[in-house]
Amino acid sequence: LKLGFALRKEVFVKEQNVPLEIEIDEKEIVTFCVPLYGFETYRKFVFLYQKEFGEHFIWMQSVEKSSLCFILANPQMILKNYTPELTDEERALLGNDEYLYWLMTSLREPFENSTVNVKSPIVVNPKRHLAAQLILENDFPIRYPLFGKEEERC
Repeated sequence: LKLGFALRKEVFVKEQNVPLEIEIDEKEIVTFCVPLYGFETYRKFVFLYQKEFGEHFIWMQSVEKSSLCFILANPQMILKNYTPELTDEERALLGNDEYLYWLMTSLREPFENSTVNVKSPIVVNPKRHLAAQLILENDFPIRYPLFGKEEERC
């Protein structure tokens, strides 16, 4: 999995429930050219990861509002044949480069009931530091089991 050279920063958590201050370089910030649904006023984020979670999960932290953070999952871990198709308009918006795809997670109780949104992935152009949450024309569900369906798991 390639995250992009400057699109991730490792974080270390010493104690739970203790705010963590992280120094972020301007070059690590990704700007959403199309805002996140429901969070239209926040467009600047940084991608963070923790070694203990592996690179299949990352944090997408707002640099404009410290309490706004999302957990993203690598779609290749959940669906072996996840190949979103972007429209020409979406490609023009993000730049015609290689893209990284991440899925928004929704954690539930019990944890096994957690889901990901495979219909509206976070699409990142690491070369240009641009991103967008796009609604794909493909026939993907909004809520898909985080741990995948048995026959579709990697």
